[in-house]
Amino acid sequence: MIAYLEGRLAEVAENAVVLVTAGGVGYLVHLPVHTLARLPASGEPLAVFTYTVVREDALELYGFHTWDERQTFAVLISISKVGARTALAILSQFRPADLRQVVAEDDVTALTRVSGIGKKSAQHIFLELKYKLKVESVPGGAVLSGAAPGSLFRDALAGLCNLGYSEDEAAPVLKNVLKEEPDLDVGGALRAALKALGRGR
Repeated sequence: MIAYLEGRLAEVAENAVVLVTAGGVGYLVHLPVHTLARLPASGEPLAVFTYTVVREDALELYGFHTWDERQTFAVLISISKVGARTALAILSQFRPADLRQVVAEDDVTALTRVSGIGKKSAQHIFLELKYKLKVESVPGGAVLSGAAPGSLFRDALAGLCNLGYSEDEAAPVLKNVLKEEPDLDVGGALRAALKALGRGR
């Protein structure tokens, strides 16, 4: 299993990058929004922790800024009926510390903020996480950074800038998207903004 890749950033797609190693091999690596938001400029050095998902018809790589994110991804895909794409969507909405806080506070409904996860699925995932995720005590009154509107806007805006849009171009479109659909998660906001920006060009 490939657990770490180091090289240079060659291309950025909506939710993935092409990372070229020193040997000249390019790997397509799928990333959560929080990792996309921290990408360097094209051609600059890039290193990610990776998790390899093997399917009958494909071999896919998922990359993460921290080892904690990678290990949380591994926990998520170990849950029945949670595939790699769903796990990535969860980590695009919640950083690992936020997810542990959700579990510590018994906040099942927080998981329904993730696109594609309904109430029944959220309950199933939550129960599994209670047993599989290492949860430490959380100070009372803490706010989920993944759910904070300001954090959502900043992460989505950073993702758009990493995809080649200027802040002046992307910010007004993103604000309009979030005004029209305030319940979007980071990934949903990014996709909606990309669609709107595509229409405007």
